Amino acid sequence: MKYITRLFGVTALFITSLGFAQEAVTTPMRYTDSNKGKFYIYWGGNRGYYTKSDIRFRGEDYDFTLENVHAHDKPKGWHVDYINPGRMTIPQTNLRIGYFISDKYNISIGVDHMKYVMSQDKTVNYTGYYPNEGSYDEKVPGNPNQVLLTEKFLMFEHTDGLNYLNFELNRVDDISKLFGIWNTDKVQINLTEGIGFGIIYPKTNTTLLGKERYDEFHLAGLGTSVKAGLNITFFKHFFVQTELKGGYINMYDVRTTASKKDKAMHDFFFGETVIAFGGIFRL
Repeated sequence: MKYITRLFGVTALFITSLGFAQEAVTTPMRYTDSNKGKFYIYWGGNRGYYTKSDIRFRGEDYDFTLENVHAHDKPKGWHVDYINPGRMTIPQTNLRIGYFISDKYNISIGVDHMKYVMSQDKTVNYTGYYPNEGSYDEKVPGNPNQVLLTEKFLMFEHTDGLNYLNFELNRVDDISKLFGIWNTDKVQINLTEGIGFGIIYPKTNTTLLGKERYDEFHLAGLGTSVKAGLNITFFKHFFVQTELKGGYINMYDVRTTASKKDKAMHDFFFGETVIAFGGIFRL
């Protein structure tokens, strides 16, 4: 009797195990269950925010620093230029291409095409010297250590643009179940975080002390950044992603005139809000 009981016990265990194995075989793995080996690409727009910065201008006959200069971005708003191939660099845009090295981590390269515009007609303190002081309508009566940022005195913009070409390492976590979503091949919600670093390659639009306008691309500095975002993927392959991004930029070699002896230097912290649309696929 004892042996018969054991036999029934082993048989029941075998049948139960077989049932679980059958269930595992018949439940297919979803496309969204694994990310390793997938590529993605996205395109979107941004708004930029900048801290005040001290900007130093240096040349053969001048060397002066403007203190606590305000700057802002130059938004285009919702516009067809974002998808017009001939005008896609006019708005503030973000392009990124990435590859998942594991289910949760991906590496990517991209460009954050921001725009930085020094606020005109603001009064700021300055130190140093420059030629023909007072001839640019910049002097503030009764305040010899201040100047008014007239266009005649200085226009300073990275508007085509403040280009941050960068490499990122990102992590992605599926949080779909928190919203009661079980079939992630239809809708999947992910959190994403990342760190990045890269170069600043602006096209700086400058007029300085009555000199000829300068507006050319130039490697001007370095940047680093962190970000966090929310990704919503539809039908396995298409997604919308929002991001909050911030970082530090050091522009130690900004070209301001046709002469290589003339340059500007400044550093500042920046912030971005980004909304992008993209696709994810496995080759």
